Amino acid sequence: MPTLILVRHGRSTANTEGVLAGWTPGVALDERGAAQAAALPGRLAGLPIAEVVTSPLQRCQETVRPLLDARPGLAAHTDERIGECDYGDWSGRKLAELNDEPLMEVVQAYPTAAAFPGGESMRAMQHRAAEAVREWNARVEREHGADAVYVMCSHGDIIKSLVADALGLHLDLFQRISVEPCSITAIRYTRLRPFLVRLGDTGNFSSLAPREEPPSGDATVGGGAGAP
Repeated sequence: MPTLILVRHGRSTANTEGVLAGWTPGVALDERGAAQAAALPGRLAGLPIAEVVTSPLQRCQETVRPLLDARPGLAAHTDERIGECDYGDWSGRKLAELNDEPLMEVVQAYPTAAAFPGGESMRAMQHRAAEAVREWNARVEREHGADAVYVMCSHGDIIKSLVADALGLHLDLFQRISVEPCSITAIRYTRLRPFLVRLGDTGNFSSLAPREEPPSGDATVGGGAGAP
């Protein structure tokens, strides 16, 4: 079965402003995110990419644009099932403000019990994304062969949930996974099991350096802005 290259969108204006974007329209890449997207074709230059599938949201569309420009014959598709989690009434609010919401503790510790007011549950988010991957795996294999490689550009929580699904990891543990903006995660699917062969690879280890303020023990809902 195919190898899936999961790309989280580049850093967005919402990331730098500390806002939970969700499906809020008009959230674009910031200057650094645009540079990350511009570097993506070079990072993937050695791969025979068969298809590109992307979330419909602007920040993902902007992230894959340089890759599509570099490979004019590459087929591109949009799939709403890999769009960001629908955070409902939380969308557009500051993460610092949301930390005081009682639901945030549930999101951190028991995501399977978390459903966003006016939005969707984290279980529903994982289910739709995993179903999309399974369908695309079958389609890519059918049209391009069992050794094909394809790219999916999505969002932090979606990618983390897909990694958990591939590892057979309970969704309640998925907050232990971290994927930075424009990071690459690769999953090789086989008949018996998936293999996680890359996780959150940015080619840059600056995010591992000590910071002036120690990082919080909580996971950043939506994925965070990455290294300073």
